Amino acid sequence: MQSESAIGSYGRPYPRSAARAQRLVTDLHLAAYRLSGGRLGGTLLGMPMLLLSTWGRKTGLLRTAPLLYLPAEGALVLVASNGGAQRSPTWFYNLEANPHALVQVGPARGEVISALASETQRARLWPQLLDVYAGYASYQARTDRQIPVVLLYPQDNRMLH
Repeated sequence: MQSESAIGSYGRPYPRSAARAQRLVTDLHLAAYRLSGGRLGGTLLGMPMLLLSTWGRKTGLLRTAPLLYLPAEGALVLVASNGGAQRSPTWFYNLEANPHALVQVGPARGEVISALASETQRARLWPQLLDVYAGYASYQARTDRQIPVVLLYPQDNRMLH
């Protein structure tokens, strides 16, 4: 995978205190999702969620994030929005360094290989992603980078539904 060009400053779209609160909510979400096999946390406000586990590019440690996704074109499609920050989320850079990852969709778990969507794929998928979560449009407006779209190709078709 290749990263987007580094245009603009690095930073988050919200203060540190909000980032700490988000981390707590994320940890609770992960625990509920894992313990319930995705029955709790498998959707967020009606939007489908998965758990993506990547290996840290600096630490080598496994890191997990709950993410919205769109099943399309034989892949699980993610948006590396980071809330419209000037930098992509950590999981994106981890996938860039190592495209192999683990995913949990509901109770199904498996391996995936990631790829950055081509411009053509992104143009085709972006409207569908906005149907899943319209907030991506405001995230894109908030930053001068083009928000990457990432395709996760399951190595086992049970991940696609």
